[in-house]
Amino acid sequence: MTLPTVLVADDDRSIRTVLTQALGRAGYQVRATSSAATLWRWVEDGEGDVAITDVIMPDENGLDLIPRIRRIRPELPVIVMSAQSTLTTAVQATQRGAFEYLPKPFDLTDLLAVVDRALKQPIALAAAPEAQKPGPDEAMPLIGRSPAMQEIYRIIARLTTTDLTVMINGESGAGKELVARALHDFGRRRQGPFVAINMAAIPRELIESELFGHERGAFTGATNRHIGRFEQAAGGTLFLDEIGDMPPEAQTRLLRVLQEGEFTTVGGRQPIRANVRIVAATHRDLRALIRSGQFREDLFYRLNVVPIRLPPLRERPDDIPVLAQHFLGKAQAEGLPAKTIDPAAMALLSAYRWPGNVRELENVIRRLTALVPQPVITEEVIAQELADHTPVEEPAMAMSGGEESDNMTSVVERHIGRLLASLRESGEEGVLYERALAELERPLIRMTLAETRGNQIRAAALLGLNRNTLRKKIREHGIGVQRRVG
Repeated sequence: MTLPTVLVADDDRSIRTVLTQALGRAGYQVRATSSAATLWRWVEDGEGDVAITDVIMPDENGLDLIPRIRRIRPELPVIVMSAQSTLTTAVQATQRGAFEYLPKPFDLTDLLAVVDRALKQPIALAAAPEAQKPGPDEAMPLIGRSPAMQEIYRIIARLTTTDLTVMINGESGAGKELVARALHDFGRRRQGPFVAINMAAIPRELIESELFGHERGAFTGATNRHIGRFEQAAGGTLFLDEIGDMPPEAQTRLLRVLQEGEFTTVGGRQPIRANVRIVAATHRDLRALIRSGQFREDLFYRLNVVPIRLPPLRERPDDIPVLAQHFLGKAQAEGLPAKTIDPAAMALLSAYRWPGNVRELENVIRRLTALVPQPVITEEVIAQELADHTPVEEPAMAMSGGEESDNMTSVVERHIGRLLASLRESGEEGVLYERALAELERPLIRMTLAETRGNQIRAAALLGLNRNTLRKKIREHGIGVQRRVG
């Protein structure tokens, strides 16, 4: 029996060596090269069952190869890997016809799984897509190169070729609308309008009118016909922000629209086709709202076709320096003085928990850019700024001679107290146990994986968990895992 052949193109000798050894151990024949030209010659000669290519190579951009390969070998899956781990790269790879995109450094286990899937999954024999010109990275709506953001980029890239309904879950200020805009701007409906509506900002009695429009005389004060957001977004994307705050009666009407694909205006009789892609978002636990009777379960499943969890900034501290530099540049472009942040100050920014997430970070950077007279923002300035914004309920290092600050029980108790206060304010029930465990479990698993440098077998042994259980929890918590290769 002939073994499947994997073609590898990468100008980094160490990458070629690692991939050749790993793929060979997995039972594949491997042909490796440092040039795009050689890879193209192999493809033309009919060689290979799977191709793996880097993006930046000495003689040609790997992305430019994909449409050419698709034209002559549409059945050949092409896996793209790149150290240019931006949303642009992920989207371009997907839209040009790549089977999968993997950022560097990559997890060997993940790569082998992708190769296996590529060999087993039939490739659509559609015509090769037209290559699109790359846009500048600084124009990207999302910034960050952490493993968590890489996974977000990959999901967005896969969704650019579909109109599937998406549900984005994330804390306030994490960037949910930016994800929704990226889905629109790089998707099939990018020529149409992007229309956003915040359910929490509209009076309950006006939500149906805002969504579906109303006819003249439909209710007191309706002196003219009003076009709703569904009509405004025709041919484009409708972003339903804070969907968890939608009142029950509006939920019922929205469900009917999603089921039937049409709606009527308030006071109208003529059905109107709902020609929109729906992207919804919330910071609330919708499953808990379902249990408490505040959200329809059938609507949840209609909206939750593709769930995306947008991690808070504290779970991706590696992105903070990149974001800070981006906001410095943005402020300068808007006419504020040019500033830099010294390394010690940047370390303080990266260690802060950012309860307001990316929005809070941007506000801090803009404020310091405007108010700090010196060109370099120092550690002392950042320390003072963050001290002024540290929530009073955060555990202080100076408590009880430092003894209480190191007591895990007291820290957990304070955290549960904050959760209880938050739930009292929101009125949610039935979620405390699940949420408290999740918030303890997430950093525990993340830090253990960091300790083992991404080795899941060693991490599972340290935690005392079955490896399959560990992998399930990694997926549940959206934890990025990388073995350092590349």
